[in-house]
Amino acid sequence: MAFKTRINFKSFTGMLALLFVTAAGMAQTTDAAAPAADDAAKSGMWIGIGYYVLLFLLVATAIGIIGKVLKVYDLTSQIQHKKPINWNNLMAGLFVVFLLAGLYGAYWSFTTHGQMLLPESASEHGVKTDHMFMVTFAITVFVFVITQILLFGFAFKYRGSEKRKAYFYPHNNTIEKIWTVIPAIVLTILVITGFFTWSSITNTADLPNDEKAINIDITGHQFAWEVRYAGKDGILGSKNYKLISGTNKLGVDFTDKHSFDDLAADTIVLPVNKFIRLNIIAQDVIHSVYMPHFRLQINAVPGLPTYFKFKPTITTAEMRMKEDNPKFEYLLYCNKICGASHYNMQKVVRVVTEAEYLTWLGQQKPYLNDQLKKELKLVDTTSAKKDTAQNKLALNN
Repeated sequence: MAFKTRINFKSFTGMLALLFVTAAGMAQTTDAAAPAADDAAKSGMWIGIGYYVLLFLLVATAIGIIGKVLKVYDLTSQIQHKKPINWNNLMAGLFVVFLLAGLYGAYWSFTTHGQMLLPESASEHGVKTDHMFMVTFAITVFVFVITQILLFGFAFKYRGSEKRKAYFYPHNNTIEKIWTVIPAIVLTILVITGFFTWSSITNTADLPNDEKAINIDITGHQFAWEVRYAGKDGILGSKNYKLISGTNKLGVDFTDKHSFDDLAADTIVLPVNKFIRLNIIAQDVIHSVYMPHFRLQINAVPGLPTYFKFKPTITTAEMRMKEDNPKFEYLLYCNKICGASHYNMQKVVRVVTEAEYLTWLGQQKPYLNDQLKKELKLVDTTSAKKDTAQNKLALNN
């Protein structure tokens, strides 16, 4: 038995040496193949998933070797009539080690990755969303810590022992009621609070006259966002998918008088502290309008118009100062994997003062451009009347 175990130990040692040699060779190959670049580029280089798989195998092999060494020691102690290893105490001690390591890992994750959270919400409703998130997060962390301490602590305290016999305890109604009723109450409170919060965010009640929402049309297609603003009348013209063409990409219906003053825009510009209504639809597959800094996300669905109403509260300039980043921009993303170039569906969103917004709006070109006028055979009646009057004047002279 001892001889067989020794052979396995040697084979594990040989395997470990082979893996270390292979890892060293891969690291050298990676370094040799890497092109000359600055130190910043090298530090952020991804060296391949194979390296990390190999690292995992090395760690697993090392743990296996330690286990074999302990097993050899235990067998040797038994042959020499010495006290063998108390595996129950060993496993109980490992439970404590894993508990402490796990709690530290959770602490490290919170302190390190917690810095990657989004900054404060830049919308009015986002404050409510963040509050709900933090309440849920606090409850979850509290339950996580308590349950893990109890789980590993009980495994340590009630480890196997020759002095104690296990007690068969299959059921207890009181305990069942406690761990069923308490979570049910907590979840019910969270769900009901979330329901009322979401209802207040998506409330479609008419706004006061001085807070009339600015209508913006957002249409998603593979792989871009098309943006259309309402003109001076403040009303977006209707659309018809049957009218979509190379020049009329949105299928705007110009039998609707409100369509003639609609504006096309490459950037989404919003006035601060004004209600915005995004009218959303998709032309091909499901997309998702996602503006993380405004805590805003809603699907863009073909054939099913959706909308989202919100109020931005922090201008781009203010957020640049808060973030100490002069290049900061709010962005609109697609949060549904919609195809090969899904990553490319981004649009800059800029929040400005009302005066800056009105200046920008006055510089935008109408959606009804000259090319679209020719395609639709629309005639500028004002110009036609002027030409007719000039022709009559020329004939009289």
